[in-house]
Amino acid sequence: MKKLLVALLALVSLAVVAAGCGGDDKKAASEDKKVTLKVGATAVPHAEILNDIKPALAKEGVDLQIIEFSDYVKPNLALNDKELDANFFQHEPYLDTFVSERKLALVSAGKVHIEPMGIYSKTIKNLQDIPNGAKIAIPNDPSNGGRALALLESAKLLKLKDGVGVKATVGDITQNDKKLQIVEIEAALLPRSMDDTDLSVINSNFAMEAKLNPVKDSLFTEPKESPYANIVAVRKGDESRPEIQKLMKALQSPEVKKFIEEKYKGAVVPAF
Repeated sequence: MKKLLVALLALVSLAVVAAGCGGDDKKAASEDKKVTLKVGATAVPHAEILNDIKPALAKEGVDLQIIEFSDYVKPNLALNDKELDANFFQHEPYLDTFVSERKLALVSAGKVHIEPMGIYSKTIKNLQDIPNGAKIAIPNDPSNGGRALALLESAKLLKLKDGVGVKATVGDITQNDKKLQIVEIEAALLPRSMDDTDLSVINSNFAMEAKLNPVKDSLFTEPKESPYANIVAVRKGDESRPEIQKLMKALQSPEVKKFIEEKYKGAVVPAF
């Protein structure tokens, strides 16, 4: 009888241990299902929007890690080198130009929002008051530079060669009655250029980082139907990855649309 009791106790102990191990296995299996997604972004508004969807993605088993960048070159290079799973900072014309010049296999996974480009000044209150020979700073990358020149034409400050539109370069200026000086500067540095220029044409993300309100502070702004929607970029073939699809579903959700409209009040416009 004593031997039988000892044997039963041993079996119970083994069952308890086995049950404990099973619990650990289930916990480990649950943790294994979580996928880390590294997304590069500029601080405003991209990283702010990503931070807003982070809790929702966590419920979907995606650990969203946001890596901030302060320029327009490194995020694409880091994505190409597999240091990131995606990036969120640019519009499609910029991506198209970048990948064409550098022979990279990066594509858009979808549109999220539009950041209207604006004309800013610390000294001029009305575009009609621009003096002859005024210095105007624009982005030095081809897609944003052409976009800025097209905006200056829309503001009736100069005229471009017929048909060039947003593909314009400084060499495409055909009429410049006020002999405006166009200075090309890296996009991220444009807010600082306002101390040394009469006008600066600035992308909204860099304007907002510099505490400029595109709606209140710009002298002239792109229309809301601008084709320059900001996108999420991924390596070609990764568009179908489940975690990328979850990211896009979250970014194009009614909740994010409401977040953009309430937080940025027209300075950033949903593109979905």
